[in-house]
Amino acid sequence: MNLYNLIIQDKEQVNFNDVFLNEASKKILIQLIKEHTYVKELQEYGLPVNNKILLQGSSGCGKTMTAKAIATALGKSIIILNLSNIVSSRIGETSQNIKMIFDKAARERSVLFLDELDQIGKARGSDDKDVGEMRRLVNTLIQLIDYYPDNALLLCATNHPEIIDSALLRRFQLKVHYEMPSAEFLDTYYDQLLKQFPEELQNIERKYSVSFAEARDHALTAVKATLIKTLEAKETIGS
Repeated sequence: MNLYNLIIQDKEQVNFNDVFLNEASKKILIQLIKEHTYVKELQEYGLPVNNKILLQGSSGCGKTMTAKAIATALGKSIIILNLSNIVSSRIGETSQNIKMIFDKAARERSVLFLDELDQIGKARGSDDKDVGEMRRLVNTLIQLIDYYPDNALLLCATNHPEIIDSALLRRFQLKVHYEMPSAEFLDTYYDQLLKQFPEELQNIERKYSVSFAEARDHALTAVKATLIKTLEAKETIGS
């Protein structure tokens, strides 16, 4: 399989300040960015640089946006791989594909972002089918992470950390948790999202108890509906 077909082509530039994070997570990630900005200086003092990070928690709450923002902040390209797309019926082929992508990211010093880690990182022995082959696949992934170079950055994301192999989880130096945003947090998000539109389009009914992704879809759909209604009214008057 061609590597180009496995990698999600997404070159969106995301400003770190546009990612909605709680203060604890923001502090962890700002420190991470600074470490990779001064990686040579830190290594001169024999200080290790954190480069294996697990983003875990609710879907649609900013894990992919975070990975893009970190890459943008560091001026690096990002390689995005959704692991649910790479699993082959031939486990050996899957292992080889993943190895090629790790090699490419390390060679290019890109930010490597593996989404849906739980697709291939399930606890060894947790599934009755193909236990041996899946165990070998997890072992391959653990080895690739262990030997990933210090001056490259690996970010992995999962909605289900509880099913990931414990040995694999231990490889991550940092774990950042994502939760469904509070109503107050969502209001701040809505305010920022809607301020790009004229005032008459900003007065929408806001939905709560949803992820940031769901809030964005809801808000933009509501804005479009209001705009279309305005345009239709003008056409009616004009006719």
